[in-house]
Amino acid sequence: MEVTLRELMTALHGMMFGGFFLMAAFGVIVMHYRSMQELRELELTERGHRWERIYLIAMVVLGWAAVLSGAYVVYPWYRVALPAGATNLAAYPQRLLMSSATTIEWHTLGMEWKEHVAWFAPIAMTMVAYVLVKYRGGIGEHVRVKRAVLAFTVAALLASGIAGGFGALNDKAAPV
Repeated sequence: MEVTLRELMTALHGMMFGGFFLMAAFGVIVMHYRSMQELRELELTERGHRWERIYLIAMVVLGWAAVLSGAYVVYPWYRVALPAGATNLAAYPQRLLMSSATTIEWHTLGMEWKEHVAWFAPIAMTMVAYVLVKYRGGIGEHVRVKRAVLAFTVAALLASGIAGGFGALNDKAAPV
Protein backbone atom coordinates (compact mmCIF):
# COMPACT_ATOMS: atom_id res chain seq x y z
CA MET A 1 0.00 0.00 0.00
CA GLU A 2 1.34 3.40 -0.97
CA VAL A 3 0.13 6.83 0.10
CA THR A 4 1.23 9.83 -1.91
CA LEU A 5 2.00 13.22 -0.37
CA ARG A 6 -1.19 14.63 -1.88
CA GLU A 7 -3.30 11.83 -0.41
CA LEU A 8 -1.63 12.28 2.96
CA MET A 9 -2.18 16.05 2.97
CA THR A 10 -5.78 15.68 1.80
CA ALA A 11 -6.47 13.14 4.56
CA LEU A 12 -4.74 15.34 7.15
CA HIS A 13 -6.77 18.36 5.98
CA GLY A 14 -10.12 16.59 5.87
CA MET A 15 -10.10 13.76 8.36
CA MET A 16 -7.71 15.04 10.99
CA PHE A 17 -8.19 18.79 11.07
CA GLY A 18 -11.72 18.97 9.67
CA GLY A 19 -13.07 15.82 11.31
CA PHE A 20 -11.76 16.64 14.76
CA PHE A 21 -12.97 20.24 14.41
CA LEU A 22 -16.48 18.97 13.65
CA MET A 23 -16.42 16.69 16.68
CA ALA A 24 -15.13 19.49 18.92
CA ALA A 25 -17.76 21.96 17.65
CA PHE A 26 -20.48 19.39 18.32
CA GLY A 27 -19.04 18.98 21.82
CA VAL A 28 -19.46 22.72 22.41
CA ILE A 29 -23.10 22.47 21.30
CA VAL A 30 -23.70 19.63 23.74
CA MET A 31 -21.94 21.59 26.49
CA HIS A 32 -24.13 24.65 25.79
CA TYR A 33 -27.35 22.68 25.58
CA ARG A 34 -26.58 20.93 28.85
CA SER A 35 -25.84 24.22 30.57
CA MET A 36 -29.13 25.68 29.33
CA GLN A 37 -31.01 22.77 30.93
CA GLU A 38 -29.34 23.04 34.35
CA LEU A 39 -31.25 24.48 37.26
CA ARG A 40 -28.15 26.26 38.53
CA GLU A 41 -24.77 27.06 36.98
CA LEU A 42 -22.25 24.24 37.16
CA GLU A 43 -19.29 25.19 39.31
CA LEU A 44 -15.98 24.09 37.81
CA THR A 45 -12.69 23.94 39.64
CA GLU A 46 -9.75 25.99 38.38
CA ARG A 47 -8.39 22.79 36.81
CA GLY A 48 -11.76 22.21 35.11
CA HIS A 49 -11.69 25.72 33.65
CA ARG A 50 -8.12 25.17 32.45
CA TRP A 51 -9.14 21.96 30.61
CA GLU A 52 -12.16 23.70 29.13
CA ARG A 53 -9.91 26.53 27.89
CA ILE A 54 -7.46 23.99 26.37
CA TYR A 55 -10.39 22.22 24.65
CA LEU A 56 -11.69 25.47 23.17
CA ILE A 57 -8.26 26.62 21.99
CA ALA A 58 -7.54 23.21 20.44
CA MET A 59 -10.88 23.37 18.63
CA VAL A 60 -10.04 26.80 17.20
CA VAL A 61 -6.57 25.63 16.13
CA LEU A 62 -8.12 22.60 14.37
CA GLY A 63 -10.61 24.84 12.55
CA TRP A 64 -7.92 27.21 11.34
CA ALA A 65 -5.65 24.29 10.41
CA ALA A 66 -8.44 22.78 8.29
CA VAL A 67 -9.21 26.02 6.47
CA LEU A 68 -5.62 27.13 5.97
CA SER A 69 -4.38 23.71 4.83
CA GLY A 70 -7.31 23.54 2.44
CA ALA A 71 -6.74 27.02 1.05
CA TYR A 72 -2.97 26.95 0.77
CA VAL A 73 -2.06 23.27 0.32
CA VAL A 74 -4.95 21.23 -1.13
CA TYR A 75 -6.75 23.92 -3.16
CA PRO A 76 -3.72 24.83 -5.34
CA TRP A 77 -3.49 21.15 -6.31
CA TYR A 78 -7.19 21.24 -7.19
CA ARG A 79 -6.78 24.35 -9.38
CA VAL A 80 -3.54 23.36 -11.11
CA ALA A 81 -3.42 24.92 -14.59
CA LEU A 82 -4.23 22.77 -17.58
CA PRO A 83 -1.35 22.83 -20.07
CA ALA A 84 -2.13 23.42 -23.73
CA GLY A 85 -2.97 20.23 -25.58
CA ALA A 86 -3.65 18.12 -22.48
CA THR A 87 -6.34 15.51 -23.07
CA ASN A 88 -6.12 13.39 -19.92
CA LEU A 89 -7.81 15.42 -17.19
CA ALA A 90 -7.15 12.95 -14.35
CA ALA A 91 -4.35 15.14 -12.93
CA TYR A 92 -6.46 18.32 -13.18
CA PRO A 93 -9.39 17.90 -10.75
CA GLN A 94 -11.03 21.29 -11.37
CA ARG A 95 -11.00 20.81 -15.13
CA LEU A 96 -12.17 17.21 -14.76
CA LEU A 97 -15.24 18.33 -12.78
CA MET A 98 -15.94 21.17 -15.20
CA SER A 99 -15.64 18.92 -18.27
CA SER A 100 -18.98 17.19 -17.80
CA ALA A 101 -22.51 18.51 -17.35
CA THR A 102 -23.09 15.84 -14.69
CA THR A 103 -20.17 16.99 -12.51
CA ILE A 104 -19.89 20.73 -13.12
CA GLU A 105 -22.21 21.47 -10.17
CA TRP A 106 -19.71 19.73 -7.87
CA HIS A 107 -17.29 22.47 -8.83
CA THR A 108 -19.80 25.32 -9.05
CA LEU A 109 -21.56 24.74 -5.73
CA GLY A 110 -19.20 22.45 -3.83
CA MET A 111 -15.94 24.27 -4.34
CA GLU A 112 -17.51 27.71 -4.12
CA TRP A 113 -18.90 26.70 -0.72
CA LYS A 114 -15.52 25.39 0.37
CA GLU A 115 -13.69 28.46 -0.96
CA HIS A 116 -15.90 31.04 0.71
CA VAL A 117 -18.39 29.77 3.31
CA ALA A 118 -16.01 27.35 5.04
CA TRP A 119 -13.98 30.34 6.31
CA PHE A 120 -16.94 31.31 8.47
CA ALA A 121 -16.50 28.27 10.74
CA PRO A 122 -13.10 29.07 12.30
CA ILE A 123 -13.96 32.78 12.47
CA ALA A 124 -17.19 32.03 14.35
CA MET A 125 -15.58 29.43 16.61
CA THR A 126 -12.74 31.82 17.46
CA MET A 127 -15.40 34.26 18.67
CA VAL A 128 -17.21 31.50 20.56
CA ALA A 129 -14.02 30.35 22.27
CA TYR A 130 -13.07 33.91 23.17
CA VAL A 131 -16.45 34.62 24.76
CA LEU A 132 -16.49 31.33 26.66
CA VAL A 133 -12.92 31.76 27.94
CA LYS A 134 -13.31 35.45 28.75
CA TYR A 135 -16.58 35.15 30.64
CA ARG A 136 -16.19 31.60 31.98
CA GLY A 137 -19.04 30.78 34.35
CA GLY A 138 -20.55 34.27 34.16
CA ILE A 139 -22.10 33.69 30.74
CA GLY A 140 -25.09 31.99 32.40
CA GLU A 141 -26.22 35.39 33.64
CA HIS A 142 -26.50 36.66 30.07
CA VAL A 143 -29.06 34.46 28.34
CA ARG A 144 -29.03 36.43 25.07
CA VAL A 145 -25.25 36.19 24.81
CA LYS A 146 -25.44 32.47 25.58
CA ARG A 147 -28.03 31.98 22.83
CA ALA A 148 -25.94 34.00 20.36
CA VAL A 149 -22.88 31.88 21.16
CA LEU A 150 -24.96 28.73 20.62
CA ALA A 151 -26.31 30.09 17.31
CA PHE A 152 -22.80 30.86 16.05
CA THR A 153 -21.63 27.40 17.11
CA VAL A 154 -24.48 25.68 15.25
CA ALA A 155 -23.90 27.85 12.16
CA ALA A 156 -20.17 27.04 12.22
CA LEU A 157 -20.88 23.33 12.61
CA LEU A 158 -23.30 23.37 9.67
CA ALA A 159 -20.98 25.44 7.45
CA SER A 160 -17.99 23.20 8.13
CA GLY A 161 -20.04 19.99 7.94
CA ILE A 162 -21.40 20.93 4.52
CA ALA A 163 -17.91 21.97 3.39
CA GLY A 164 -16.51 18.65 4.58
CA GLY A 165 -19.25 16.75 2.76
CA PHE A 166 -18.60 18.65 -0.46
CA GLY A 167 -14.87 18.07 -0.04
CA ALA A 168 -15.30 14.32 0.35
CA LEU A 169 -17.66 14.09 -2.63
CA ASN A 170 -15.51 16.34 -4.81
CA ASP A 171 -12.43 14.28 -3.98
CA LYS A 172 -14.31 11.11 -4.85
CA ALA A 173 -15.40 12.53 -8.24
CA ALA A 174 -12.03 14.16 -9.03
CA PRO A 175 -9.26 13.13 -6.63
CA VAL A 176 -6.63 15.71 -5.84
